[in-house]
Amino acid sequence: MLIYDAKSPAPRCLRMFLLEKKLVLPAVTVDVFSGENRQPAFLAINPAGQTPALRCDDGSTLAEAVAIAEYLEELHPVPALIGSTPEQRAQTRQWWRRVEFNITEFIHNAYHYDEGLARFQSRIPVLPAAAAGLKAIAQDRQRWLDGMFGAGPYLCGERFSAADIWLYVWLDFALTVNQPFDRSLPHVGPWFARVAARPSAARSKQLLQESQSR
Repeated sequence: MLIYDAKSPAPRCLRMFLLEKKLVLPAVTVDVFSGENRQPAFLAINPAGQTPALRCDDGSTLAEAVAIAEYLEELHPVPALIGSTPEQRAQTRQWWRRVEFNITEFIHNAYHYDEGLARFQSRIPVLPAAAAGLKAIAQDRQRWLDGMFGAGPYLCGERFSAADIWLYVWLDFALTVNQPFDRSLPHVGPWFARVAARPSAARSKQLLQESQSR
């Protein structure tokens, strides 16, 4: 197997997932800032031009961080970050979809249309006029999620999951691109600090190659 890693939130989600799994996979770094992921060599690996990607043992390539995480959990079920029972897996996917479709995609696109505009306007369709609205939706949905948060300490109760990883990494990214979350939210605020204290949170900021060279 080989991970195609990059300095971007989705690859960081996968790095944090691997760290929590205690899985070490070989990796190469794709320079997304220079647009290496849009060049023919990488497009031959992943036609979507996105990171992360995983070259599997049979030579095929799997893309999308969520799909890669699901695949690796199937191969390495312990510790379970998606779930060890049908009920746990369904609960994780429920929260994961709530996070991705209601919050992180809005953060992502707002960045493309505003702070990241200079980088992305030659690569993808952008709509700068929509940025403020997208940011407002992300903030509203964070309050919505906070209102549904249970007793905790994590989204799936006592069980830390891939859904926590996805939300944490993207909220941490948002802090760096003028989209800070409301730290006064009674559940999300303490939850963020709790996840940030996990060793994988800080270590996942390192590219896989950097981490493995130590």
